Amino acid sequence: MSNLSAPPVLRHMGVAAVGLSAVFTPSYAKAHETPALECLCEALPFLDTAPTWNAAAAGSGGVAESVPAASVESEIDAQRRIIAEQRALIDQQNAMLAEQRQQIVKMQGQLITQQAQIDRLSSFALAEAPLDMFRGTGMGGGQGVAGPALPGPGSAAVALPDAPVGEAPPPSESTTERVAAVPEGQGVLTRAGNLIFEPSFEYTRSSTNRLVFRGIELIPGIQIGLIEATDADRDTLVGTASLRYGISDRLEAEVRIPYLYRNDRIEVVQQRDEGIVRSIALREDGVGDAEFSLRYQFNRPVGQKPIFVGTLRVKSDTGKGPFEVGYDEFGVATGLATGSGFWAVQPGLNFLMPSDPAVIYGGMAYLYHIPRDVNELVGDVLIGRVDPGDAVSANIGFGFALNPRFSFSLGYRHNYIFPTKTEIGDTRQKSNYIHVGSLNFGMSYRLTERDVLNIGFEIGVTEDAPDVSITLRMPFGGKI
Repeated sequence: MSNLSAPPVLRHMGVAAVGLSAVFTPSYAKAHETPALECLCEALPFLDTAPTWNAAAAGSGGVAESVPAASVESEIDAQRRIIAEQRALIDQQNAMLAEQRQQIVKMQGQLITQQAQIDRLSSFALAEAPLDMFRGTGMGGGQGVAGPALPGPGSAAVALPDAPVGEAPPPSESTTERVAAVPEGQGVLTRAGNLIFEPSFEYTRSSTNRLVFRGIELIPGIQIGLIEATDADRDTLVGTASLRYGISDRLEAEVRIPYLYRNDRIEVVQQRDEGIVRSIALREDGVGDAEFSLRYQFNRPVGQKPIFVGTLRVKSDTGKGPFEVGYDEFGVATGLATGSGFWAVQPGLNFLMPSDPAVIYGGMAYLYHIPRDVNELVGDVLIGRVDPGDAVSANIGFGFALNPRFSFSLGYRHNYIFPTKTEIGDTRQKSNYIHVGSLNFGMSYRLTERDVLNIGFEIGVTEDAPDVSITLRMPFGGKI
């Protein structure tokens, strides 16, 4: 029997037919199983379908199902791997968020601790004890006062830098520092509840040369009467004890008790029928006229607007008056007065106007002397009622702080003194008015946080003014 070979087209068709029979007749293939398929392959050798049919016999649908299942399984594994990586990233982010939450909670605790420290410092600053008591005393309190307990560097409560950070701003200059060197009575008021003791020492030098002619002049150069020339040099040293108390932040009371030492040298030349020269040296010491003052601040400081302070000063006659000293037969005093001998009242108004970097000050006052009946003999003349001349005074200047320790002031003061009216025997005499003008220069130096040394100079610029006056004062005290 001869072998016949089919064309390629028929062979492919046979393969397709066998495949379709395997797909659409699975039950039949399973019923007859492998022997029937093998018989079919052997019966159709010319179709060359044995390899294909054998593969179908090995498992129906094996070729159609094996390849898609592997690819699907690989895709699922890849998705699972991606999901696992994303879950790992989410877990890492959650751990980072938890750590950041812990840091935020820790920082909030530090902020709470620092706010508590600020509140404690604010309570100390606003308490009755002045903040000056805690300056320069370190973390603990000073001068027997327990200060706030502050954590030191490296503590867990607050983290401080190991090195200085940035540059500290320059210290600001307060109005108090700029007016520390102004004349007495022109500065800021004492704080409420504070008692200040301020001793002061004042030296005054005054020289006068006067020529007095009592008589008539017939023609120029020919005079009939008494010619008297006086040359006087007066040195006065005054030590004053002053107490100031702040009744409120706007009201201040002051008491001043002076003690004077005077040394006068007077040379009198009288020309009558013959020249008479007399030299007199006088010394006197004793309590002067005590004073009581009230100062009230009308408005609070707002920006660079002026601050107005009203003053009321009452001067007593506790010192020895000019009519309580002895006189010789010529009417020349044999002693020196330590007071004016009259009560006086002086209302006034002062102002302070901040004008960075200086403070302008000024004021006006009126001094009223209360007249009284003296009824004393001076020589052989009876002195009756005496009305001392009142006085109007005005001053202006400025204070400037060069640094928190040193400040100075410049100013001018002028006094106009009205004539004094005196009953001498049966006549009424009236003196001339007097102008007393002086230039003021003051300096202030802060020795410590509380101790300030003030020195002032007053130089006379008019004929009736003292030549020079030097004042040294230093306040002490604080809260009581």
